[in-house]
Amino acid sequence: MEQINSWVVVIALVLATTSSARGAAPSPIENAAGPVIETGDVHRFYKVFDAAGGRPTARALQRDYIDPGSPGLHELARLRKVTGESIAAAIAKRPKIYSEARDCVAVLPRVRDRLVVVLGKLGALYPQARFPPITIAVGRSKPVGVGGRDTGVQIGLEALCATRWINPDVENRFVGVIAHEYAHVQQAVAFSEIEHVTVLAASLEEGAAEFVAELTTGSVAYAYLSKLTAGREMEIETAFAADVDKTDLSDWLYNSTPEKPADLGYWVGYRIVKSYYQHADDKRQALRDVFEMTNPKEFLARSGWRPGVALD
Repeated sequence: MEQINSWVVVIALVLATTSSARGAAPSPIENAAGPVIETGDVHRFYKVFDAAGGRPTARALQRDYIDPGSPGLHELARLRKVTGESIAAAIAKRPKIYSEARDCVAVLPRVRDRLVVVLGKLGALYPQARFPPITIAVGRSKPVGVGGRDTGVQIGLEALCATRWINPDVENRFVGVIAHEYAHVQQAVAFSEIEHVTVLAASLEEGAAEFVAELTTGSVAYAYLSKLTAGREMEIETAFAADVDKTDLSDWLYNSTPEKPADLGYWVGYRIVKSYYQHADDKRQALRDVFEMTNPKEFLARSGWRPGVALD
């Protein structure tokens, strides 16, 4: 992987943050050594949204929002079928989340400030880190976020703003989820995209991203999981250990709803990764092992994890 000087990344981010603080419109970071952090799509969306009184047509959204959008918005459109038509349909179905997402626009400059520290720390801990673009845009009410090694990170402003159950603090929510998705950018294998992936593999993929989010921000992204699992550690992890080879992920992953947050595989995977890291003498190599993991069963065997294990 390409070697990146973390201090160059920090300087690039500081310059972009300073420009925003002076009142300039948010803009991408123009530095090849650091990641682009693009928020201009959000402002263009609300220009179209407001001009139509909150009910823009599919044609207007496509022509005036998506077509002139950033590369990151175009990547989100390609990956998650975001079109003028799909956004217009989502607005018609859930208009409230688009009007309320304005509250989250206000925190973006502070999110940018904190990402200076987060990405700088990532580069310091993992010199092999990749820094593709981060784009915050408006989509079709889902997904909250996606991350890829070559395509970067795309965050759906309206979707993440509406998922208050992830973390009630909106600023922490955005920083944590972006850090989580950026960890996926570093991973050698996207297990969740492999056909017939196991519960163990997908949980380690998501758990690794949670652990890296904690390592770089001070907290996991999906903060609700600690309350959901408190006092049930042995019960949950014993059930998980029996299901590690299953290819039906529905009991463990990607099964949260606003009414019933779940995704316990994220939490167990995080604990396995944290156990591996805490048992390692060489922490830098341990983090590299986390990112370069290709054999989930071998990683589990070396982690020192067992159901109910106590971790610092």
